[in-house]
Amino acid sequence: MRLSVFTAALLFATTLHAEKVGPWDLDALKSNVPAMKWVKQDSQVHSLTYAGEKFQGKDTEVFAFYASPITLGEAKPGTKFPGVVLIHGGGGTAFADWVHLWAKRGYAAIAMDLSGSRPPDPVYDEATKAPKGHQSDAKLRTRLPNGGPMHGHAEKFDSIGGDTSDDWPFHAAASVMRAHSLLRSFPEVDAEHTAVTGISWGGYTTCLVASLDDRFKAAVPVYGCGFLHEGESVQKPSIDKLGDRIKDWVKEYDPGSLLPRCHVPILFVNGTNDVHYVLDSYMKSYNVVPGEKQMRIEVNMRHGHPPGWAPQEIGLFIDSKCRGGKALPIPGKPIIKGEQAQVLCETVTGVKKAELHYTADTGLRSKRAWKSIPASVGEGIIRVENGKPVRGKLITVVKPPADANTWFISVTDERDAMVTTEVQFSN
Repeated sequence: MRLSVFTAALLFATTLHAEKVGPWDLDALKSNVPAMKWVKQDSQVHSLTYAGEKFQGKDTEVFAFYASPITLGEAKPGTKFPGVVLIHGGGGTAFADWVHLWAKRGYAAIAMDLSGSRPPDPVYDEATKAPKGHQSDAKLRTRLPNGGPMHGHAEKFDSIGGDTSDDWPFHAAASVMRAHSLLRSFPEVDAEHTAVTGISWGGYTTCLVASLDDRFKAAVPVYGCGFLHEGESVQKPSIDKLGDRIKDWVKEYDPGSLLPRCHVPILFVNGTNDVHYVLDSYMKSYNVVPGEKQMRIEVNMRHGHPPGWAPQEIGLFIDSKCRGGKALPIPGKPIIKGEQAQVLCETVTGVKKAELHYTADTGLRSKRAWKSIPASVGEGIIRVENGKPVRGKLITVVKPPADANTWFISVTDERDAMVTTEVQFSN
């Protein structure tokens, strides 16, 4: 049958518009609001389920907690808020205290369980009126009758190849994007100002969805990154075991393969000695992002859910993109001038202090000791960029010792918010 010119053009345009990256149908995930139902709405933090992707040919549902200033009783219906999607890490679940924290910050927040389970209902502290953190106890969770895949190594790595529906990374990213579409549909949510942040495996998933879902205005992966098939990550042995399927896993599910698509402003948060997401892989992940990006590396930052959502810089960065908050300082690339290391730092706030951090140790990065040297902060400077004045500070410090193999400079502003330069490697 011969098609008319109009029909042929329409089919071509439809095909051209369809966006499929890896196993994800992005058009469907971004345009369709998943079916949902409320489970409980009688407390500050509400609970719900929404439709997930098919798992081994069967429909699934995803459990989530939701809170906003309205559910907390701190705002009237009809008020709108920016939204945030919260992604737990390995061994975690939807955390009621996490969505409560963001609701107190003035956001509509949703946190889903990515292992096909339901955590217990929140229990509130009588003094603070906030949920207690008892959901961290995995023994208290129940498996959903139609939950998706668990989040063990078998589901994260070994399932690659054949049926995509048993791959945890596929479900995790899709469930987050579905939660995002659902969140944006709520009448109290400002759909054009939403963000995503996740911890550990949730940081890994944040890297994926920030590269797939351009509706977000900000993304903050904590610990998580790509290039897990390289370096010293504790995930590498599981990837090595895939043998001739390694390339397939890396292509489909390693964030290093997707981050070159990321144009969502992104703040990478990690520690110097993280054993799960090592600095080498972290910088490779940062470097392949073509869009706006910043970094916060903390010496000996602890790894975990509460330590992962504690840094105030996460909220400040998201505030700056979603509600007109003051931006974090933006340090440039450090340079060596004679006996000094220097960095020009763009800032709209005052700078309280700066430091050079370095290690001369060798061996496993997670075991290396770090040292810090105070830096001096120069007077305010102004340079013209694209016809506009840019305010900043010149940070100066003695250059790293000759035996230093890894170093960076941190800048702390008057809010005690800390950001860092890119990590520099001597070898």
